[in-house]
Amino acid sequence: MQKLFEPLTASFRRNRGFLDYDRFYAIVKKYTTFSEDCSTIALLLQASGYPIEEILNGYKFKPMHTPYLKDTYVIVDIETNGSKPGRSQVIEIGAIKVKDGTIIDRLESLVHCAYIPKNISQLTGIYPEDLVDAPSRKEALTKLKEFMGDAIFVAHNVEFDYTFLSASFKRFGLGCIGNMKLCTIELAKRTIDSQKYGLEGLCETLNIDIGSHHRAYSDALCSWKIMQKSLKKLPKYIKTTDELIKFSTSSKKERRDKKDSN
Repeated sequence: MQKLFEPLTASFRRNRGFLDYDRFYAIVKKYTTFSEDCSTIALLLQASGYPIEEILNGYKFKPMHTPYLKDTYVIVDIETNGSKPGRSQVIEIGAIKVKDGTIIDRLESLVHCAYIPKNISQLTGIYPEDLVDAPSRKEALTKLKEFMGDAIFVAHNVEFDYTFLSASFKRFGLGCIGNMKLCTIELAKRTIDSQKYGLEGLCETLNIDIGSHHRAYSDALCSWKIMQKSLKKLPKYIKTTDELIKFSTSSKKERRDKKDSN
């Protein structure tokens, strides 16, 4: 499934955000071994968080047809007891759901874990005894997956959280993450002048109260505040969520060319 997301997104982008059933199924067959019909495959993609919607004669890629200010985002932060998902686990989850620029829901949970290295406890303030009665990994991850739906996955240094959680989901039979992703570090680099782009550095530059740093919910909230600041400085030509996502990974030349063409 994971190999399908990128080429499918590229094809949607080449076709103005629409694919008919034949084209959709041709891409699926090329990049997966699925033998199910289009509707079943689409349901599997939607269950993973991939943002498509069935329309007459095909499918629509929702980020290309949704104004970025109107879309739904889930800003996520996790604390872990190590950096490698194969040898480590999530010990705390913090997530904020935003729609129309307003926080509409939140998720905050410790996660059961028997071992935390001393340096992690010193960094986070989370100790093994804090996690004795916490939800199991599967329970906590299932709640997060349900909470995310097909919202845009946002994080500060998104690759870490996205990759770690996707591996964790797969380990517990929850499938991989198909949500589109947005990195607040990369977005800030293109919109905010700062000497440092780590969470603490940006919060200092932007006068954001960081609260309890290296705790999941507090860091997720800081990431949302940074994202808000960035959105206010976007070029006017950015209208849709997909344009926002592409802008966040764009080169200086791409941004200059886009500005000149508008």
